Amino acid sequence: MPTRRPLRRPATVGSVVAAALAAGLLVAPQSASAAEVRIHDIQGTTRISPLAGHQVTGVPGVVTAVRAFGPARGFWYQDPHPDADPRTSEGIFVFTGSATPDVKAGDAVLVSGTVTEYYPGGEAAGLQSVTELTKATWTVRSSGNALPAAVVLNPSTLPARYAPDARGGSVEKLPLKPGTYALDRFESLEGMRVSVQDAPVVGATGAHKDLWVTAAPRHDRTARGGTLYGSYRDPNSGRVKVASLVPYAQRPFPVANVGDVLTGTTAGPLDYDNFGGYTLQATELGALADKGLKRETTRKQKRDELAVATYNVENLSPRTPQAKFDRLASALVTNLASPDIVALEEVQDDNGTTDDGVVDAGQTLKKLTDAIAAAGGPAYRWRQINPVNDQDGGQPGGNIRTAFLFNPARVSFDDLPGGDSTTAVKAVREGGRAALSASPGRVAPTDAAWKNSRKPLAGQFTFQGQRVFVVANHFNSKGGDQGLDSRFQPPARTSEVQRTEQAKLVNGFVKQLLAADRRANVIVAGDLNDYQFSPALGALTAGGALTDQVTELPRKERYGYVFQGNSQVLDHILTSRHVSRTEYDIVHINAEFADQASDHDPQVLRWKP
Repeated sequence: MPTRRPLRRPATVGSVVAAALAAGLLVAPQSASAAEVRIHDIQGTTRISPLAGHQVTGVPGVVTAVRAFGPARGFWYQDPHPDADPRTSEGIFVFTGSATPDVKAGDAVLVSGTVTEYYPGGEAAGLQSVTELTKATWTVRSSGNALPAAVVLNPSTLPARYAPDARGGSVEKLPLKPGTYALDRFESLEGMRVSVQDAPVVGATGAHKDLWVTAAPRHDRTARGGTLYGSYRDPNSGRVKVASLVPYAQRPFPVANVGDVLTGTTAGPLDYDNFGGYTLQATELGALADKGLKRETTRKQKRDELAVATYNVENLSPRTPQAKFDRLASALVTNLASPDIVALEEVQDDNGTTDDGVVDAGQTLKKLTDAIAAAGGPAYRWRQINPVNDQDGGQPGGNIRTAFLFNPARVSFDDLPGGDSTTAVKAVREGGRAALSASPGRVAPTDAAWKNSRKPLAGQFTFQGQRVFVVANHFNSKGGDQGLDSRFQPPARTSEVQRTEQAKLVNGFVKQLLAADRRANVIVAGDLNDYQFSPALGALTAGGALTDQVTELPRKERYGYVFQGNSQVLDHILTSRHVSRTEYDIVHINAEFADQASDHDPQVLRWKP
């Protein structure tokens, strides 16, 4: 975790300091007396302390929790005698760096130190700050004191509205309105003991030993127990991350899936970090009730149905453990019922992240298709185009790209020469039908919209005499966007500008095919890194060129990815008008589970020509 740094701008001397100055109670320059200062005075009524940058002495409170491991050690303490202002938090974190503080829960202490606003991830990351005491000293006055009661987080204490609208500016100087906005409510509880009761898990246990619960269990639930992210207007204010302050060797962290429940009480101080925002640092962790979430299996396509799937296989290379290849293969064969065509995303080159000019992915794809055959699946063949080295984003050196698998016993691939990494595929008219100028071919690969991003791969297939065009996509990521809990509200989604331009290019390519033949069978699939209600998807479907199959599902089933407790859509399959009589299924096998082969759920479209 980064070193704590004070605000770069000069600290504002608020009314507390002014009163101390007037009374002659400053013991040193930029120092406020304990006679005037308590924790709620330090926290203030906005996100920035009125005492930021100042030293305080002898501030009283009771230790509520200690973080005794990791690089950011310290303790939380809380004033057992709160003021009457709901905007002012009564708790605060005392940062001690790598040193374990010699205090324990229940100690009554007097703390002196410098009031600091710490920005997790750095101030440029756009997140909110945490008010802390740094360079601190303290005196233990007594031990064994009762802890202040935890504030229960539930629908009656958390407003449904998420954040104030600052028109994209910072909310830091706005007076907190904890009765109106959830982010303000969380901020008014920063450092204080909070709790959740019988909390449903809406984000599975992650690699960093944390999970997400909802304190609003009836709000926007998915069909399988998660929390649905269905619009920018409602980011689901009940979501809270849960971590543990107890070393894992003493108390293993629960391995939870979406839909499980932390029964009883989970309680601890409310923290904030750059890996998910407000976090309940649990000193008391509820028991895990396993609700038995099962991985889904889709039905087998019928003889006269074409099955097209998309699957982000998450940085797959020959260096990936064989166990992952086996799991991906088993999912394709069993859970996805051996689709006829698979659009793959995040296929890396043959030596993974070694950045030495290797771009071919033949070994990666052979290892996957061998695993599929070993799992009892078809003898899939593949088609792909090697990217220009280090030009398509993803992990440095990995050269990720999209690729097609296809089952030659069910569908044929129409190989048409001329496609390479920089030559744009075109829609042409051939024998009264639409065709590709090259198959496989890349869509507008030299256009600036694809800078540091994967280029779409177009392929021409034949199924039972029907020509079918499939475009595999992996649009640019959301990296660089401000988080939902950003201090800038509404948060800027800067990455969507590029995705929207990418979507316009794919939309234009589809329209070229439809201009050549209005009855052309076009399927656009892949990880589009955006929501069904986003500008990018609006650009992709513009003019009625495509229908996003996600929007045809019941609302509670519109998700295939879980991020920070929000079940959402990133992957899509879209179809042209003539591709009717379809059945579409997002197959939930990864995103809701702690044990994942990929962070994305695959999906499959079945179409009867």
